[in-house]
Amino acid sequence: MIPLLLFTAALHAATYVGAEACRTCHEAEFSGQSKGGHAHALASSTAAQPGDWAFGAGLQAVTFLKREDRFTYRELGETWYRTLNGFARTPGHKSDGGVAFRTFDPAGRVLRCFSCHSTGPVTLGKQEAVLPYELGVRCEVCHGPGSGHARDPSANRLRTPAQMSAVQMNAFCRQCHRLDLATGEELTNLSDPWILRSPTRLLAASACFQKSQGRLTCITCHAPHAPLQQDLSGYNAACQRCHAAARHTQPVANQACAGCHMPFVRLDNLVFTNHRIATYGGASPLVPLNAHR
Repeated sequence: MIPLLLFTAALHAATYVGAEACRTCHEAEFSGQSKGGHAHALASSTAAQPGDWAFGAGLQAVTFLKREDRFTYRELGETWYRTLNGFARTPGHKSDGGVAFRTFDPAGRVLRCFSCHSTGPVTLGKQEAVLPYELGVRCEVCHGPGSGHARDPSANRLRTPAQMSAVQMNAFCRQCHRLDLATGEELTNLSDPWILRSPTRLLAASACFQKSQGRLTCITCHAPHAPLQQDLSGYNAACQRCHAAARHTQPVANQACAGCHMPFVRLDNLVFTNHRIATYGGASPLVPLNAHR
């Protein structure tokens, strides 16, 4: 099945044009998106780095992949973490030896890693080496193949996530923003700490999402053509669209809404934002005070 998918991907590769082609008409969007983490989600390892491929922009961490032989890639056992400014064991690994993945494993996990960290079709080159079409998550991940649009924009309008419903956008982003480290599948247990790697699942469990009548989506808070907003107070305006006169039982002074209702959670050497918007204050920053599950 995987070889057929790769063959199909190669056939469609010509329909992609790359972010530089988009830049011609969309300089502002290209420039902003190029500075964000998505654009740097995948790179070839530098001379100072281990392995052959570096996964992650480094906002949190960078994990490395090495091609061992014609049919095997190994996720290295040590990841670089920003919180440490150094290396420690890769998340989910039981030892420092790393984890080997067969290129043609039925689950296709290594191919999915490349697919989520790159743009366009993932194909195979000499000796079955994995070849991403374009490094990083760029324009055509969200807007679709752009060759027709580049040739005749008015006759070939591209899709835009802004036109999706909240449920559709959540499902679209969830294609990559979800992970169970053991299986590679999506977690569903909201009390499992690794659910933090599935922000779309947590957002869907939020009363804010469920009661927003489709107004709350990923891009309500995250501008798609700009780097991730690090100042939590910058998200207050999004909250105030629905909670202009929020009532609090405790003094909050000038605290940012997200600081309390979307708390940071440290998991090993990573720091995640809990996207299950709720009221917290109990023993766990994962379980809301009024949670029934």
